Amino acid sequence: MKITKILVALSFLFAVSTAQAGEMTVTGSMQATYQSEQDRTTGNPLGMDREITFSGSTELDNGISMSVMQDFGDDGSFGDAKITFGNVGGLVDIYVGTDGSEVDAIDDITPTAFEEANGAGSGTYQDVGGLAAEMGIGIKGSLPIIGTVSAQYVPKADGSESADKTASADTSASVGSGFEIVVRNNMGDLPFVGSFLDGNSLTLGFAEEEVSTIANTTDRIEATAAITGSYGNFSYGYQVESIQTGETATSGAPSTDSIEYRVDSIGLAYAVNDALSISYNVMEQRQSAEAVDSSFKQETDAINIGYTVGGITLGFQDASTDNANMSKDTKDDTRTISVKAAF
Repeated sequence: MKITKILVALSFLFAVSTAQAGEMTVTGSMQATYQSEQDRTTGNPLGMDREITFSGSTELDNGISMSVMQDFGDDGSFGDAKITFGNVGGLVDIYVGTDGSEVDAIDDITPTAFEEANGAGSGTYQDVGGLAAEMGIGIKGSLPIIGTVSAQYVPKADGSESADKTASADTSASVGSGFEIVVRNNMGDLPFVGSFLDGNSLTLGFAEEEVSTIANTTDRIEATAAITGSYGNFSYGYQVESIQTGETATSGAPSTDSIEYRVDSIGLAYAVNDALSISYNVMEQRQSAEAVDSSFKQETDAINIGYTVGGITLGFQDASTDNANMSKDTKDDTRTISVKAAF
């Protein structure tokens, strides 16, 4: 808590300076999809998504930059928002707010031509990034050899996004704080062995969230590691995620016990040319707990195709899932076509 207060104070202290003229930008995307499902009633197969983000920035006389972003939900309501103080002390960026989370940003970073294996809805998997909707204070910087380091602290993981000069009060008194850290390393920069590993990246993430303040319960723990790289037109990646959901009560009931999940993802992609790419993606999930059947795994295999022409990206995925949603012998196969453009 003391560290949080110090960082906040430093952010505003460094920001006290004359601001120069800034700029405002609007970015977004629009997407239309058609999805069919072989094992369930599809209903209306048409879907759409639209995203709009407003961003503003300025630079102070002391070399620090300030920027703000605000995005909107599909219904026009306010979504995530973040204020960033850049180049603080000439070393780091410090932010307040929420725009996903550091660990959520590295959830399945294996290469794909369109979507991750279950990105179009085939199968239901546990994900790292439980702090994605939380308001926190974060810091980003670079360290020699180690690489880029990003960390975030959430004083109260209650899902609230408070306005200025307010606090969330008892929005959810039963939860506590959260912390996460991500390290990204270009393995080619490592001393001695870097020349053999050039073209590969190592990404590590860890998060801890106090999902219950009740005595003798356990926290949610997330950890992930990924190696990604490329060789010519081929790109590849392997990632493992471990999620311990945390015990939320002391009753010992199965619904409150912590369950441990392991999720493995593999991505192999090939760029046929500048416009066309294809990929094969696999995702597997195992679970471990006394109260559930842990003798099987959920597995999704997907073929992806991506084609970009005239500013429009056409995507296709054919995905097949066995033991969907960790329900034995349940299938969940999908075929998805997407048309997307960004502005």
